[in-house]
Amino acid sequence: MSIFRRSKNTEPDAVVVPDEGGLGGGDDSSPLDDWVADEAPARDGGPFDVTEVDGRDGRLDLGALWVRGVPGMELRLEVEQETQQVNAATAVVGESALQLQAFAAPRSAGLWSDIRREIAMAVEQQGGTVEEHTTDLGPQLRTRMPSAGPDGRTVFAPATFVGVDGPRWFLRGVLSGRAAIDESAAEPLLEVLRGVVVVRGGDPMAPRELLPLSLPQDAQPEAEPEADEDTTLDPFERGPEITEVR
Repeated sequence: MSIFRRSKNTEPDAVVVPDEGGLGGGDDSSPLDDWVADEAPARDGGPFDVTEVDGRDGRLDLGALWVRGVPGMELRLEVEQETQQVNAATAVVGESALQLQAFAAPRSAGLWSDIRREIAMAVEQQGGTVEEHTTDLGPQLRTRMPSAGPDGRTVFAPATFVGVDGPRWFLRGVLSGRAAIDESAAEPLLEVLRGVVVVRGGDPMAPRELLPLSLPQDAQPEAEPEADEDTTLDPFERGPEITEVR
């Protein structure tokens, strides 16, 4: 039986990405000014829209996301403290993690091209580095953010941002830990991402609005002491976590 419990967050410092209205003008010398929108790759191997699958097929129902586990995986559901709303799901395998969130998107165009540009600009403005590379899931961003190490020296925390545009939704994944620098460590988590089913629903939603997540009906959270202030690689705010221990 799955056990859900509150746990402390141990991920690196946050990458703060402004929203659409908060973007300023770019530096004239920046290559990001020449950013070109990309064509979304085929999703034959996932992730899937709910209309493209025949039932959950063993996936855990989290509302807007259906998630299938892999051996050795823990699933942490991140809860906003004030509203108790689940706002993200994080799969953890060993020393690696993949945070998953889904957002509403326009009918006419995807979001990943614009969001990728915003993430790259924000990382560079905070003194980090950005490298784009292309995989079967499309363009990804490998980033490194500076932070103060235990001895006061500057260290760089790696994270890889993955985005997939679907029909009226956008799925974003953030790889952290060893998976951000080691492809073999990332593969089990990318398998989780490919197996995700997004349930957009038919309600009108503004572009970039977070699709609601929920605890599975049989989840029984166990209270633990309050966690320290959370930090994360996610561009959006998050709160404490609930962990499914497999």
